[in-house]
Amino acid sequence: MAVIEVTEANFKNEVLESDIPVLVDFWAAWCGPCKMLSPIVDNVADEQGDVKVCKINVDDNLNIARKYNIMSIPTLALFRNGEVVATSIGVISKTEILEFIAQ
Repeated sequence: MAVIEVTEANFKNEVLESDIPVLVDFWAAWCGPCKMLSPIVDNVADEQGDVKVCKINVDDNLNIARKYNIMSIPTLALFRNGEVVATSIGVISKTEILEFIAQ
């Protein structure tokens, strides 16, 4: 499944109302660690059919970043049934992302 770019316009539909778990990558274009994490997240999205993978640019979507108290990026948030069930801050490996999704 391809990565879905999320904005304030489609966040509710793509993330909060999803029937399957959603991994959201909160990032920014100027963030070096975000650039390191991005291809790993893309790879997970390509290989995992049981989780939706979304990316949200915090600079372009400040209201969502504030709502979920995103203070550091990159931050991965795992949503289930419209609620955040886990977060991870910083660059992590593919194996760690897969373990994060499985929790």
